[in-house]
Amino acid sequence: MQVAVIGGGVVGVSTAYFLAAAGHQVVVIERYGNVAQETSYGNAGLLSASQAVPWAAPGMPRKIVSRLLKSETSVLLKPTMDAALWRWVRKWLPECDPERFRINTRRMQRVALYSQHLMRQVRDHYDMRYDQTTGLLQLFRTPQDVEAARSAIELLVEAGIEHRLIDTDAARAIEPALGVHTPLAAALHFPADESGNCPLFSRHLKNITQQLGAEFHFNSTVKNIEPDGERLRFHIDDRSFTADAVVLAAGIDSMELLAPLGIHVPLYPVKGYSATAFIKNFDQAPLASLFDETYKVAITRLGSRIRVAGTAELGSRTLHLHGTALRTLAKVGDDWFPDAANYNTSTFWCGARPMLADETPLIGPTPIRNLYINIGHGSSGWTMAAGCGKIVSDLVSGQTPDVDMEGLTLARYGKA
Repeated sequence: MQVAVIGGGVVGVSTAYFLAAAGHQVVVIERYGNVAQETSYGNAGLLSASQAVPWAAPGMPRKIVSRLLKSETSVLLKPTMDAALWRWVRKWLPECDPERFRINTRRMQRVALYSQHLMRQVRDHYDMRYDQTTGLLQLFRTPQDVEAARSAIELLVEAGIEHRLIDTDAARAIEPALGVHTPLAAALHFPADESGNCPLFSRHLKNITQQLGAEFHFNSTVKNIEPDGERLRFHIDDRSFTADAVVLAAGIDSMELLAPLGIHVPLYPVKGYSATAFIKNFDQAPLASLFDETYKVAITRLGSRIRVAGTAELGSRTLHLHGTALRTLAKVGDDWFPDAANYNTSTFWCGARPMLADETPLIGPTPIRNLYINIGHGSSGWTMAAGCGKIVSDLVSGQTPDVDMEGLTLARYGKA
């Protein structure tokens, strides 16, 4: 089939790869001049099934409110009259129920584990190098943080995710440079989780996908999509093209293309931040990746650089850098690896993470024949990219995916 993939982030590139590998004639349409230039560009770099956990968790609303006025915080809320935000918040609050948290976590980890398996296959097959490291420590500053994570740890056991709860000495044996002045009650060690440079991986996979026959069209923005007989027509500037099938993987911009077709998905752009600093003392730098549970901030080693990423800002639709978010990232970096880098002189970045209230992605067909979606991955986009791409490729090819699709399609919104 002739298949057009709209969106050149890591999700779109992964989708194109699996479609091309399945023998389809693929074209990727991206509005920027290269792949992975928006949300994929400055993400945390985690490839972590263990961290594929919804932000909507029991106790989270109270925790967010308690931190809103602090000088460093994991969540920022800009006062706004944006009705879409408050509609999203009303959907998000019920998802913090313990049973909803369990359901959503199971769905996310189901996809993440499948994706992790595929990522290793692709990486090993093509001998890819993208500043990858193996192993992740989830750090708990207080005993209260450990206790609050008990329900999530139970789900790790159910999902079969390899992990162990370790004490401070064991954590420092894994990461010897951890700051000694920062309280550390315990840590979870995930030996199978990974991290790496997402844009570099995306560029490598783009080249491989091109070698399989796919075409990439950059600096091209799709204006609309419409049925055209047995095919789908899409418009770029003053030109129009048709394809047998279209896969929409354009992040938050997918909403504007779906709405005229009568498909409304409750995505909201939650702004995430990262700080990337060059390492000045390599013996004081992290060896792999870490996640600060209190501040919901990841620290990853990217070759000669350290990336500190996290903070969720609601209510802002601009790319303005919020000072509180930058202070939070610098604090977490200084707390855990104070002598590794100068975090205040980092390259700072922010981008919109397209999130659904339950944070489970939407994958698969739409009511429009041969129009497929691959959207709503939130902060787990790279973690889920390979798995979601393979699922879409299987569906386009008329094959049954290897993953149970319950809860992953538009059917959960009654729109399939």
